[in-house]
Amino acid sequence: MGDFTLELNDDQQSVRDWIHGFAADVMRPAAAEWDEREETPWPIIQEAAKIGLYSLDFYAQQFFDPTGLGIPLTMEELFWGDAGIALSIVGTGLAAVGVLANGTEEQIGTWVPQMYGDADDVKLAAFCSSEPDAGSDVSAMRTRAVYDEATGEWVLNGTKTWATNGGIANVHVVVAVVDPELGTKGHASFIVPPGTPGLSQGQKFKKHGIRASHTAEVVLEDVRIPGDCLLGGKDKLDERLARARERAKSANGGERVKNAAMATFEASRPAVGAMAVGTARAAYEYALEYATGREQFGRPIIDNQGVAFQLADMRTQIDAARLLVWRASWMATAGKPFTSAEGSMSKLFASETAKKVTAQAIQILGGNGYTREYPVERMHRDSAIYTIFEGTSEIQRLVIARTLSGMPLR
Repeated sequence: MGDFTLELNDDQQSVRDWIHGFAADVMRPAAAEWDEREETPWPIIQEAAKIGLYSLDFYAQQFFDPTGLGIPLTMEELFWGDAGIALSIVGTGLAAVGVLANGTEEQIGTWVPQMYGDADDVKLAAFCSSEPDAGSDVSAMRTRAVYDEATGEWVLNGTKTWATNGGIANVHVVVAVVDPELGTKGHASFIVPPGTPGLSQGQKFKKHGIRASHTAEVVLEDVRIPGDCLLGGKDKLDERLARARERAKSANGGERVKNAAMATFEASRPAVGAMAVGTARAAYEYALEYATGREQFGRPIIDNQGVAFQLADMRTQIDAARLLVWRASWMATAGKPFTSAEGSMSKLFASETAKKVTAQAIQILGGNGYTREYPVERMHRDSAIYTIFEGTSEIQRLVIARTLSGMPLR
């Protein structure tokens, strides 16, 4: 037989157990409080930084795990602890992925460390792509970046929305239009350094779930940034735009050209799937414990097939979702192309599973599950975001269908 295995190695088990301990001992006891406060849980982030859990070094180690499982294992355990607090801890990572996916080695080395800071001076970063009129439809993006030849600067104007850490971050990564005639092929990503004039926080959103995570608009008014803050550099951008213009003129115009925002989302979708798995698992485990201890009509409610079968389905769906996430994560690390949109599959199935499992957990707890005295109510609210952010479930299905059919479905 070959060497195929799904068993975690000693290092992976050790890291998983370490994160699980932090999630159980630090995050869970504070979850209800920060959900009610709807504020960034700075004390928890600082605790994570002190032990090295919120740091560039830690996420780099997990990112370069040769099996591809470092990031999904991390996400599952953190989001098992609490989704809102976890997103505050990992939100910076999306901006870091944006730089890793589009930046030069020099830009990566310069900006990614500044996104995290250190244990004594914690920093945050924000990835800004969505706009009021451009969520799923990135072709409708209006934020413009214009190059000022006289000063060698880029000038950014527009409004971004749904930005995790938006406005309170030290470093913002902003996707903007550089050539409107090219649609999504005319987009590029930019670093907005700390303290840059013209960038401000707009509306802060009061959300249904993940309320411990800061989500806001980011307003850009004549924001001037140095030319080297264009991720990838101007020469590379000019070459890419020239190729896109040529393809637009030719019969081969349908050939794909890399899009800055999509490159980030493609890299992060399995990680979002792992987040959903963590939340689903937390709800399932709570419901299982409750069903074992809760008695009705003289016996534990798990003795009823109606409850036991629900728990069986919940566990089955969670394990299936995890396997899809692990497959996509391994493929990405191994350089295997997503020929069947496996990244989108993992995000779609896991996010839908989280919504379904958390709803079933409430049902098993009955009236108790509907109150804030029990955590499954919060988990259900938190789970709703997974089918929305970084590509709705409808968009994931569209991506999968396009990939399978080879047709430009709309």
